[in-house]
Amino acid sequence: MLPAAALALPFVETTMIQSLFILSPTGEVLIERHFRSTVTSRTVCDYFWTKASEGLNHHGGVSTATTAILGSNPFMLYDSVEPVMEVPDIGNDGNDANGGGTIYLFSILRDGLSYLAACPPCIGNQNNPSGGGGLGISPLLITEFLHKIADTFVIYFGDPADESAVKDNFSTAYQLLEEMVDYGWPLTTEPNALTDLIRPPTVMAKIQQAMTGGSSNILSEALPNGTVSNMPWRKAGVSHPNNEIYIDIVEEIDAILSPSGGVISSDVSGSIQAQSNLSGVPDLILTFNDATLIDDSSFHPCVRYARFEKDRVISFVPPDGPFELMRYRLRLDNEGHNKPVGSMPIQVIPRISYGNFGSNEKGNSGVGGRISLSVTARSISSLIYSSSRKGPLVIEDVAVVIPFPKFVRTANLNATVGRIIYDEAGKIAKWEIGKLDEKTRPQLNGTMELEDGSEEKVSSLSSISEGEQPPLLVTWKILLASVSGLNISGLSVTGEHYKPYKGVRNITKSGTFQVRC
Repeated sequence: MLPAAALALPFVETTMIQSLFILSPTGEVLIERHFRSTVTSRTVCDYFWTKASEGLNHHGGVSTATTAILGSNPFMLYDSVEPVMEVPDIGNDGNDANGGGTIYLFSILRDGLSYLAACPPCIGNQNNPSGGGGLGISPLLITEFLHKIADTFVIYFGDPADESAVKDNFSTAYQLLEEMVDYGWPLTTEPNALTDLIRPPTVMAKIQQAMTGGSSNILSEALPNGTVSNMPWRKAGVSHPNNEIYIDIVEEIDAILSPSGGVISSDVSGSIQAQSNLSGVPDLILTFNDATLIDDSSFHPCVRYARFEKDRVISFVPPDGPFELMRYRLRLDNEGHNKPVGSMPIQVIPRISYGNFGSNEKGNSGVGGRISLSVTARSISSLIYSSSRKGPLVIEDVAVVIPFPKFVRTANLNATVGRIIYDEAGKIAKWEIGKLDEKTRPQLNGTMELEDGSEEKVSSLSSISEGEQPPLLVTWKILLASVSGLNISGLSVTGEHYKPYKGVRNITKSGTFQVRC
């Protein structure tokens, strides 16, 4: 379900989402669904893909390897695409479909798929009763709803919900859109209610469908219990043999680092992720050690917001299964800025150069490039570690994504630790290091061969250092650590007689963590 604040909007005469498209990593239209009598032309997809193809390392499409390398961090590919674009409303016959008007196109990128929502301008809204122009709905509502669709696909099809997953489950994808959208407006978005309506695909159901050549019977005839109660996020009659709840306080660091490792800018955002396996209808109260650290927060609809505003505690009846309880940002300083992270727990030092290094062994021109990367863990940083943490610092899931300029033809890379995945079509490499401690000091070295006619490009090294070499993207995760020091001081369960197992931990991870070259 969408946040209550997003749905509590004044209704105006607007069509909300007119059409929805899902594009593959190569621009192919996988899913096309129109919610009104007006059919949006696919020319809006062509317009969007033209803009997307102008992006960094976006050479007319993204290969499967590039999608696997980038994962959920596609910021490099979308540097030229605005999240909301005003595009001409051209019909399928090439004529203007809206009398010289335009249409608003919202886009997000998840697991290599582009989710597009086409929304016409508002007609006769309260501020302009006589005419159109402008969007009569909150843009964040549409963007959040697109993310909710992508999250639902992950729940049904597995992670990642990429092109192959959608193609293998076309009928389920369309059925989900039928239930989630009603005449262009979000309707049923809570996973518990959707799984009652549409059964998640199983291997047996697919075998049955292949053998009989008919439907796999994914629709349920029963009305979901949540639709007739005041808690649509929770099923009725939930029962678990072991009652337990796990809560993670996850804080992400968005940062830009200089080539020498200095912090140029940083920002911290957090979320509380929960996994609830509790029977019946439990009522939970969660308290913090210092709730004043939380600012600019948003909650799952199960949270009683008035109670949080009054007592700074979170009172809620949880959904069954995994869910995001809340999102937050750290309290701003006196000047209205987010408190920066002064020292990072990981340091990446890149050395990339282009020039004439003499003829190589094959007798070809020596114009090319050289790259050297070193990655180290730093125990002294701005992080606050939990008292339960023991042993030396260990950074998990460390990886470095290396995008190369367009004039690089190929790269030959070697690393002392981990493995390297290189996509020659997308000109992106990913160095997967894994676990990193203070004793391990991974090194990557390599050379780059340039496209023909690139001698003039590399003759001026200053022109490359001014922005043609994209920044590196680093991902990492540290358990039992936080930036803010926010902890859960208590979690009580009422309304049921059992005593559940409670697990709480802090996690600090990278968000958009860039290192300039």
